[in-house]
Amino acid sequence: MAYKHTLLWPLLSFLVFCLIGLGARQAIGTVYGAAEARDLLEALSRAGLYLGSAIATASATTLALMLTLIGMIRRIETDFDRDTYKQVTRIAVLSTVTLMISFLVLLAFTLPIGEFENLPKGWYNYLYTALFALTVGMVALASASVTIVFMTIRSIVSHITPGDDV
Repeated sequence: MAYKHTLLWPLLSFLVFCLIGLGARQAIGTVYGAAEARDLLEALSRAGLYLGSAIATASATTLALMLTLIGMIRRIETDFDRDTYKQVTRIAVLSTVTLMISFLVLLAFTLPIGEFENLPKGWYNYLYTALFALTVGMVALASASVTIVFMTIRSIVSHITPGDDV
C-alpha cells in the first residue's frame, strides 16, 4: 500500500463531500429574516438529529471493530507492515473525531433555538451556517472514514490472500 495513496483517497472523499455541502449551502442562498432562518433551522435539526445519531452509531461501531481487527491481525500468521497499523490508527482517529463532532451536532440540535428572544440581528443566519457546516463536516469525516476502512480491508485481504488476484 503506497503511503501517499492511503491519504489521498480519504482526503478526496472528504473534499468531495465538503464541496457538495458548499454547493447545497449556496443553493439554499442567503437567509433573509429570523422567521425564515427559524424554519431552516427546524428543517436542519429534524434531519440533523437522525443523521447525527446514525453517524455517531457508525463511528462508535467502527472504533469497536478496529479493536477486533487489531486482535485478528495479531493472530494471523502473516506479518503486516507498519503501514497497516498506521491505517488502523488513522481509522480510529477519524472515527473518534467524527464521533465527537456528531455529539456536538446532536447537542446543538437539541437546543430550543426558536424559543430564544432578543437575539442580535443576524444571529440565526450565523447559527444556521455553523450548524450546517458542522453537519457537512460530520458527513465528510464519515465518508473519509469509510474510504480509509475500505482501503485498509483491501490491504489486509491482499496480504492474506494467496496470489495477486486481489
